[in-house]
Amino acid sequence: MVFSAPVFLFLFLPGVLALYFATPPRGRNLSLLVASLVFYGWGEPRFLAIMLVSALFNYAFALAIAAAARPRIVLAGAVAVNLGILAVYKYGDFVVINVDAVLERFGVPAIAPPGLALPLGISFFTFHALSYLIDVYRRRVPAQRNPLAVALYIALFPQLIAGPIVRYATIAPEIAQRHTTWEDIVSGIRRFVVGLGKKVLIANTLAAPADAIFGLPPSELTAGAAWFGVACYSLQIYFDFSGYSDMAIGLARVFGFHFPENFCYPYVSRSLTEFWRRWHISLSTWFRDYLYISLGGNRRGPARVYLNLVIVFVFCGLWHGASWAFLVWGLYHGAFLVAERITRGDRGRGRWRPLAHVYALLVIMLGWVLFRAPSLTHAWDMLVVMAGFGGAEVPRWVWIYLDGERALAFAAGVIGSMPALALLERWHARVASGAAQGAVSLARAGCLLLVLLGSAIRLAAGTHNPFIYFRF
Repeated sequence: MVFSAPVFLFLFLPGVLALYFATPPRGRNLSLLVASLVFYGWGEPRFLAIMLVSALFNYAFALAIAAAARPRIVLAGAVAVNLGILAVYKYGDFVVINVDAVLERFGVPAIAPPGLALPLGISFFTFHALSYLIDVYRRRVPAQRNPLAVALYIALFPQLIAGPIVRYATIAPEIAQRHTTWEDIVSGIRRFVVGLGKKVLIANTLAAPADAIFGLPPSELTAGAAWFGVACYSLQIYFDFSGYSDMAIGLARVFGFHFPENFCYPYVSRSLTEFWRRWHISLSTWFRDYLYISLGGNRRGPARVYLNLVIVFVFCGLWHGASWAFLVWGLYHGAFLVAERITRGDRGRGRWRPLAHVYALLVIMLGWVLFRAPSLTHAWDMLVVMAGFGGAEVPRWVWIYLDGERALAFAAGVIGSMPALALLERWHARVASGAAQGAVSLARAGCLLLVLLGSAIRLAAGTHNPFIYFRF
């Protein structure tokens, strides 16, 4: 079940809200847990057992870590079990296929890939569990003695499938006790509608030209068409994932939880270092706090810092998927982060600001080619075409993929990826009178209603509606 599906919007969510607020406060955690299990098991109930087993053994491991005389050993075992389950489901086929390629050279019979289906959200709930265990080990949080509380933390449906990656310490007080105010409900609904519009009206619309262009052999593309496809995908993935995060944050707010922000206008960055402070913040801070710092962080000299950065981004690439393209994408980002450290250009210092923005956007967009292309060969060929070499003998012009609706979505995406509206609202709040502020509030409510209606119409029409990050 996805947030932008009619069954979620018009059946599941109203039912859950009615059940939740009709339940006495002491029983709301249980009602929310049941709703989360129904949400996760809607399409693939067979994977419910994996998530529940994960919640139960991590509950037990945390208690064991808190009570152990040598907690490091218990933690190591817990981490190995969590990562082992993730590795089997996510990387089993990838490892076997590559081992088979080596064995074939020596005439050794191939091993059959396990062919296991990837449980939705396994990377996210595994990282939730690991952060909980490590924080218990580091004595940042006490081990939770109520198994239902741990299960709710792991299974809470707003963040279950595609994040944000919420630390247990962040929401533990709210799991224990929370109170939803009218302001929370209004703010949460507003945030959810904004995210829904970003997903349905912008990301879904731009997915069509992006998919069409990336689906062609690079030899059939012109440089302009290839660049347009990458630009569409850059906006699509941002509005797809940030839209989901907005919906997750908004839903959590309605139920009294306060999730951390996950995006902060990443395309205004002036360096790749700044980009990773603004893009998928919950993932980048997770890797910083639980991997980079554990490897020594920046405490062991420049060479070790550079090595740690590369290691972190190799794992970041593999976290997104089991393929050589994701591994190369991670190495690509790690190499630029190291280069920025060496040249001290991590904040665009010493460069003309517009030039720094151009540099960062160029690096980011070229990286998205590796991320989106179906193979490394396809990515390389497309990069060659983008550089002006090769490509179609018969020009395939950009306007083949561009109509009025897509042009409007592209323009809205460009404007929405910048903090223009936020800056305008802050300026207006400072200078406007009470009556003017009331008019602005009314206009904002009208715009939200239009976004909701437009999104509902698009969903009713059965338009393309995937979430990119569900496959991670």
